[in-house]
Amino acid sequence: MTIQSDPMAMTDDVRGEPADEFVGALVSLSRVMVAVAMRTLARIDADVTLQQFRTLVVLVPGPQRVVDLAKLLGVQSSTATRMCDRLVRKGLVARHERRADRRAAWVGLTVAGKELVGLGMRARQQELERMLADLRPGDTDVTTGALVAVLRAAGELTDGAWWQQWADSVVE
Repeated sequence: MTIQSDPMAMTDDVRGEPADEFVGALVSLSRVMVAVAMRTLARIDADVTLQQFRTLVVLVPGPQRVVDLAKLLGVQSSTATRMCDRLVRKGLVARHERRADRRAAWVGLTVAGKELVGLGMRARQQELERMLADLRPGDTDVTTGALVAVLRAAGELTDGAWWQQWADSVVE
């Protein structure tokens, strides 16, 4: 991974809080969400790294060519290949060959991979519910709309649509 700029080299007027308070809140929220993701993987004793779990999540819609998977993950093809090799050895991903293009390596979730993704996402949902249990009614009304707008801007599915995709995901 290459870092494009050195955050310590920023000028004093750029370093610190972003000009947009909403962006700053999302950056802070992203730190919380990474921590939640890591804690839930540890809690379910998922013998996978956070990046490996992300790979499994990206495969939920169906098998992908390794080169396309690499693009979705923002890594080099060789990195995606090594990641898939590890996931194949763990029985979470299977390689597929398509008759139309035998040169391209396709990978998709196995039943065990699909189950692990479901278990991890349910554990994450439970942890978030515990974290937010003390919020007062109405505290999330405006926030929910803003978060759904961010999801749309990022091209991410809402939770209900994601679970439907998970239920329909292609396995072995």
